[in-house]
Amino acid sequence: MGVSLLLSRGVGYPWRAGEGRSGSVEIYRAYEEVIIDEGKRNNRIFIFRRTRFTTLKMPGKKVCIVGSGNWGSSIAKIIGHNVKASNRFDPMVNMWVYEEIIDGRKLTEVINTDHENVKYLPGHKLPRNVVAIPEITEAVKGAKILVFVIPHQFIGKLCDQMKPHITEGTIGISLIKGIDEGPDGLKLISDIIREKLEIEVSVLMGANIASEVADEKFCETTIGARNEANGVIFKELLQTPNFRITVVEESDTVELCGALKNIVAVGAGFCDGLGFGDNTKAAVIRLGLMEMIAFAKLFRKDQVSSTTFLESCGVADLITTCYGGRNRKVAEAFVKTSKSITELEAEMLNGQKLQGPQTSAEVYKLLQKRDMVNKFPLFSAVYQICFEGKEVKEFITCLQNHPEHM
Repeated sequence: MGVSLLLSRGVGYPWRAGEGRSGSVEIYRAYEEVIIDEGKRNNRIFIFRRTRFTTLKMPGKKVCIVGSGNWGSSIAKIIGHNVKASNRFDPMVNMWVYEEIIDGRKLTEVINTDHENVKYLPGHKLPRNVVAIPEITEAVKGAKILVFVIPHQFIGKLCDQMKPHITEGTIGISLIKGIDEGPDGLKLISDIIREKLEIEVSVLMGANIASEVADEKFCETTIGARNEANGVIFKELLQTPNFRITVVEESDTVELCGALKNIVAVGAGFCDGLGFGDNTKAAVIRLGLMEMIAFAKLFRKDQVSSTTFLESCGVADLITTCYGGRNRKVAEAFVKTSKSITELEAEMLNGQKLQGPQTSAEVYKLLQKRDMVNKFPLFSAVYQICFEGKEVKEFITCLQNHPEHM
């Protein structure tokens, strides 16, 4: 019987990264094996060479959720479960929490001990691997994936604090619904994050009422990702059997849908407060959608296709927000109580912020600069009623005389 000897030695092949079957990132290094097999035939020695690979798994990407309101906590519930099921992500998730005192205890202490955000998402247990951290600089340390879920008014200041702790290769996704005004016109929230942190930013917008997502009721949402690979990562991080995601490339349009629909929802709330029915609300939704499309095409330099408005971020989110959600609810109370938007926000939202009126103010400034207020009567009327004392009953007049009917 012949004698076999296996000699294995590294041949200096560089490390090579690839993706494992489970989606984990793996490192491969090639080894050359020299097999000396002494056979009986004519006392000859046969030498075979072959290359084999060994693997070493890379550490998963650390995720930090920037925000902890009802939407942020609902998303934390999803992410906390999903990271445990994938080797792509670090199993521990940081969540930045604006510190508050609840019944004599710090909110971060309550979350980390009881695993429940008792103020913003009561009745829902958060996964134990979601850790509440009150200092933003501590929360983002080592994070390679940032999930932004805060009121848009605070994003600039927060990014300034985060910047020294952001490392190369970090990516972000914004779930923030709002816009800002820049020196050159419209500025999206993702633009602010992108410029301040110098990272790639995707967006997620859809027909997603936070409490229903937390209850795991079936819904859809849309991710806008200019970078296809990032879209794949975010879909794996966020999708569940009851939270289904479509990824599209037209990120700016997706984000604009998420911001502008809140203005329309305020208008829908005005109609409810005035006692008008579903026919009127249907008209508000349709006319509002027309203004959303026109505004996007007017103010964005990139491609704006009408098909994106048929995704969850568009017409579906618009319908949901006009029948539910805080903007419609507060706008109805605005009509019935004669209290200011600021008063109602403090009374009704348990610390949450209202996006519709603030977004209408930003939009109105942009329209004024282009002398186009009259071409967007629904958007303009919402601003004028909320901030300039215009009679709410005149909202119907703006619908009756809308350019779409002329």
